[in-house]
Amino acid sequence: MPTDVVSALREAIRTIPDFPKSGILFKDITPILGNAELLNRAVDLLAAPYKYSGITKVVGVESRGFILAPLLAQKLNAGFVPVRKQGKLPFETHYVEYDLEYGKDIIEMHIDAVKPIDRVLIHDDLIATGGTANAVDLLVARSGAYLVGFSFLVELLALNGRGQLRSGVQAHAVLSV
Repeated sequence: MPTDVVSALREAIRTIPDFPKSGILFKDITPILGNAELLNRAVDLLAAPYKYSGITKVVGVESRGFILAPLLAQKLNAGFVPVRKQGKLPFETHYVEYDLEYGKDIIEMHIDAVKPIDRVLIHDDLIATGGTANAVDLLVARSGAYLVGFSFLVELLALNGRGQLRSGVQAHAVLSV
């Protein structure tokens, strides 16, 4: 493993062509997840910009965002809030329909998961077009909470997702590809 952790993380990500649809280059982070050292270092790098931001909730996006968001929440001494696809949460929800780079989807969050007193960090494993992150931002805004920032393990630069995020809100990606 290279001594530079960012290089090691970059080398660990596999690119799977035509998944989940033809023309998509899927970035597979499971090799990072399977390596304890890389996983710990990735979480450290995700948390670093927000360490002193007073985050009270980390909102993680189904499904791969669920893997790192609780670890990030633990590192920041914050709670974890799941955002799931429609029909997967058992309590009353807010929902948003949004565009993906390869279709449409609907996500939901419990109406009581985030409160106006919360300082929120939105985490997903990857930002592509920014559609999912924007949709989660809308859910958080409905709660009245303060959005501190966005956190991503991987940013796909060619799709300019960062440019679609709310202006003035910090966005941090560990890896840009």
